[in-house]
Amino acid sequence: MKLYDVKLLTITCEILAQENIIEILKKHEITGYTTYEVDGNGTRGLRGQGLKNEKNVKVEVIMREEKLQDVVEEISRTLFANFAIVLYVSDVGVLRPEKF
Repeated sequence: MKLYDVKLLTITCEILAQENIIEILKKHEITGYTTYEVDGNGTRGLRGQGLKNEKNVKVEVIMREEKLQDVVEEISRTLFANFAIVLYVSDVGVLRPEKF
């Protein structure tokens, strides 16, 4: 079994930023992603327990490294100032690299 190296971009953000994140992904021709509603505690206190617009989401995207820098740069430049966002990148191996 051969694994191919790609990146996993994980973005945890307030639900109000989700649409913006997805638009940035589409702009960079990334159509595959997974979203989850999540809750947790952080610098802005306990989140995800109240009203719909107070919930958090996690967006996970597997992508090739060549697209990663542009996507991360645009998210940080356009959204960090206005939304609660935590973003991190992991190395992962996939079996079918043509999907990414």
